[in-house]
Amino acid sequence: MLERVVTEPDNYAPFLLSQGIRYGNLLFISGQAGAADDGRIVEGGFRAQGEQAFANLRRALEAGGSSLKDVVKVTIFVTDISHFKDVVELRRQFFSEPYPADTIAEVKALYDPAAMIEIEAIAAVRTP
Repeated sequence: MLERVVTEPDNYAPFLLSQGIRYGNLLFISGQAGAADDGRIVEGGFRAQGEQAFANLRRALEAGGSSLKDVVKVTIFVTDISHFKDVVELRRQFFSEPYPADTIAEVKALYDPAAMIEIEAIAAVRTP
């Protein structure tokens, strides 16, 4: 059975998207960008957006009964691959061993012209 993951605020609802979908013991999280609670991309450059994107990812994972420690696969989209070293540092800051499988891809643009990073994930949901 599919279960929708909702966070508050839910900036995805107007676009007919779910923050995530839980299916059994797997959690699929939609792309999380560096947007604040008001839906606007945070200021401060790539690193600030990356930290916000990971914070948003954490919130969505926890809403679905998981955590950053339970991420098995992550896909990180960046609009400029020259930030690769920053991505590695963000991974070090937010993930721990065993690090999740990862794909990093440079894309031409994200949903908001100001967005520089977006992260989607698949995570395990541990049963109590």
